Order: sequence, then C-alpha cells, then structure tokens
Amino acid sequence: MSNRTKRIVILDEVELRKTLSRLTSEIIEKVKNLDNLLLVGIPTRGVDIAEVLEKELICKTGIKVKKGTIDPTFYRDDQSRVGTRLIKVTDIPTPIEKQEILLVDDVIYTGRTIRAAIDALYSWGRPQRVMLLVMIDRGHRELPIHPDFCGKRVPTSKNESISLRLNNVDNEEGVFLE
Repeated sequence: MSNRTKRIVILDEVELRKTLSRLTSEIIEKVKNLDNLLLVGIPTRGVDIAEVLEKELICKTGIKVKKGTIDPTFYRDDQSRVGTRLIKVTDIPTPIEKQEILLVDDVIYTGRTIRAAIDALYSWGRPQRVMLLVMIDRGHRELPIHPDFCGKRVPTSKNESISLRLNNVDNEEGVFLE
C-alpha cells in the first residue's frame, strides 16, 4: 500500500467550492473598489486559486479584476532549507502604486513564503495596501504574518503536509492532509 492510504480529506470538492465562494464574498465586502484590486498568485497553487477567484468575482460582480503572479523564490531567507524549484515567471500586469494587492496562496505555515512574496512585490513598487488570502492556515508561524482571508484553519504537526488539488491541474479536487 502507498502513502495515499493515510490521506485525510479536509475539504472535499463541494466544500472547497463553497469555501472559495465564501472567500469571494468576503473580498467583495472588504475591498470597496474592485477596479483597484490586483490578485497576485504565489506559485504554484496560489496562481490557480487566483484564477478561480477571478472567475468568481466576475460571476458575482461583473467586474474583471486584474491578476498577476509573483515568484518569491529568490527573496527567501531559507533557500538552503527549502531548496529551489523551477522558477515561475513573475507577471505583474500594472504599476502597483495605489493598488490594493491581494496575495493568494494555498497554505500558510511558517510565513516565510509570504514574507518573501511581500519583499518581491515591493521590488515592483509600493502598493496602497497588501492583503493575504490563504485556503489553509496550518499554524506553526515563525513570523508575525496573519491572513486577512482564510478558508480553514487546520492545526497540524510539523511532519504532516497539506495539499490543495484542483481539477484543472491535478484531475481531482479538494484539500488533503498527508
């Protein structure tokens, strides 16, 4: 038997979709001017979640928000510990001054990825405000970073991992503890 047998479903496909819909409603409530919003996905799954949120926002408001990608790899202070992966292209579609930025990531753990993403973002300019949306907050923070929008809090041990899977990428959908 493989490790897959130990997998626990945190959010199934229906619950994941409901959570994304709720988060979209919270964004609409909290961000007064959606024309000034820039969704910025953090690779890899944060980019995919930003696309889903963009579609949800269009459905609920008729407004097509701007969307970009930022790869924080070279801004990390723990590269030797986490290693490097294939670098994704950073794509910021607009000058970010006076923009409200919503960083989007799948899971927040230590906070180091988010801190590196903020550092990378500020190399592009100084936005009006930076907010954070994560699907899963698993605790164990090493930095004082807290999401503005959170799908679900899931306390984990340090030897567990959480994976968010989406149909368009993984041919299955949900959030799993492994």
